[in-house]
Amino acid sequence: MIHVGIGYDVHRLVEGRKLVLGAVEIPHTKGLEGHSDADVLIHALCDALFGAMGEGDISASSPTDPHGKNAPSLTFLREAVRMVHLHSGRIINVDSTLVAEEPKIGPYVKTMRHRLSEALEIHPERVAIKATTNEGLGFLGRGEGIAAMVVASVDLPR
Repeated sequence: MIHVGIGYDVHRLVEGRKLVLGAVEIPHTKGLEGHSDADVLIHALCDALFGAMGEGDISASSPTDPHGKNAPSLTFLREAVRMVHLHSGRIINVDSTLVAEEPKIGPYVKTMRHRLSEALEIHPERVAIKATTNEGLGFLGRGEGIAAMVVASVDLPR
């Protein structure tokens, strides 16, 4: 039976941090503020996977645990994939949208798809990553943060 989950995450852009999106470090003057590397795309992806399993959100993989301090978010994604397998599930595909005024995401999408597909154990063609702006509106439009939305489908026996 196919189950669908949706995830959303947003983090503030701040000075003095690396910008990591989809497990790719992107050159930029600011990075995302957070306990781990603050990769909004992976955090939203984890939430979508947990939602598809009926398991809540990313807190299930303890991103605020002291061991997660500055950790790569791929650690949390691998845990979410492990949980899918524990439920005898199989990830079908993911569809995501990043919302950011800058930097331009397009040049990094292929690498992001590859890294995420490896962690998800699916073909890169089953990982969609799109980017848009907020047309200058609100905190995202002012370039104060970056947001991500993800939908994931998982085949589960129940």
